[in-house]
Amino acid sequence: MKRKLMMSSLAVVLGTGVIAGCGSQEAASTNTPAASGAPSETKAPAGAKVKLSLWHNFTGEDLRAKAMRGIIEQYQKDHPNVDLEIQAIPPDGYKARLKTVAAGNEMPDVFIMQPGTITREFVSGELIQPVNDLLDSKSEWKNGFMPNAFDDFTVDGKTYSAPMGLSPTSILYYNKKIFEQNGLKPPTTWDELLQAVDTLKKKNLIPIALGNKANWVAQSCIISSLGDRVTGSDWFRKAVKQDGAKFTDPEFVKALTYLQDLGKAGAFQEGFNSIDGTQMEQLFIQGKAAMMIEGGWGVTNLAGNSSKEFLDSVGATILPSIPGGKGDPQSTSSAVGSGLGLSKKVAAGDQKKAAHDLIYAMSGPEAQKKTLESNNLVSYKVDLDKSKVSSLFAEVYELMSRVKRTPVYDGYLTSAGTDAVNNGLQELLLGAKPEDVAKKIQDAQAKALGK
Repeated sequence: MKRKLMMSSLAVVLGTGVIAGCGSQEAASTNTPAASGAPSETKAPAGAKVKLSLWHNFTGEDLRAKAMRGIIEQYQKDHPNVDLEIQAIPPDGYKARLKTVAAGNEMPDVFIMQPGTITREFVSGELIQPVNDLLDSKSEWKNGFMPNAFDDFTVDGKTYSAPMGLSPTSILYYNKKIFEQNGLKPPTTWDELLQAVDTLKKKNLIPIALGNKANWVAQSCIISSLGDRVTGSDWFRKAVKQDGAKFTDPEFVKALTYLQDLGKAGAFQEGFNSIDGTQMEQLFIQGKAAMMIEGGWGVTNLAGNSSKEFLDSVGATILPSIPGGKGDPQSTSSAVGSGLGLSKKVAAGDQKKAAHDLIYAMSGPEAQKKTLESNNLVSYKVDLDKSKVSSLFAEVYELMSRVKRTPVYDGYLTSAGTDAVNNGLQELLLGAKPEDVAKKIQDAQAKALGK
């Protein structure tokens, strides 16, 4: 009965957005791996056929998606004894597909998995197995990750994946030319941001493009950082556990009020709850919007959909400080990227060896290097060759080396709490009272924890 309840709860959890989910907006294209000449990390000796299934969401035409598909193809060439059944699923539909198989206990053998809540739920549902033995067998690789990189994939001392990226979720991108033409500088205080909004509106420009159709955007990209500016990270962690803090506390209501005030000032274009991330980026690329607030994946998307001239005109910074805020103003919400989960059904022996080889090929040192060079941040210590990336990515890379990482809300909240935040922020920006939104979030999180 306990297992059945756990499985049914996963159907709820996987219906919600999550970081780093939080995050990929690769365009859908093909379900067939494409070659990129990626070298193999390990080669399995020829032998008895091994069946292995892989689910991934690298379906776009951006550099990283192509590189990862190339690594998969190279793995197949280097492992002729492995019958690899591949499902390449576009990001927008990936969580729904994973939700279905998780609820039915029919997980693929190896699959893209998000850190935080999703990992913890899969562990609770007895769906995945740890990869400590793989990490320990390759100590140089294991020790090459940044401090705390495994935290969001670790449950009760066991690690269930190796991060394949690093995902800051809240970066303020701005058009340098528009700012210069209007006598503006990147805002470092809340008042400066509001003044910039007023100036840009008077010039009939959209101050900040927002695409919140997939309602996790305002949560992951704005309130996760803005909330931390006001409340501080310690308060948030306590509120998540419902241990010494509640979402109805004045500091969180104040954070919601700041976001609503930004909306009331006309910072966002009309219909922001009905356009998606791609449309948001296009408003920015076309010069109709002076700013947008998006995660690190925005660099990749901009690089794939705009000219070098435009990329050179884009600057990147973090959200401005809040007067009297308890959080560190030199920080941004961030999570380690997705990793590869290993189904509990993968048997010891040849099948597990083949799965370990695949995980290492897709998240080992060479894959981390290729990810970085495809304008995607990683949680692995790799020297950046700036000649191989865009000027904007180099700027974001330097920015992340200077700022502190703070929690992304949906990486810590329960599925019910995440839904309440995501839906509540849409309502908030349409005029709902901050106190009412805060109560809905508090009630959902408390109920989910049985408190």
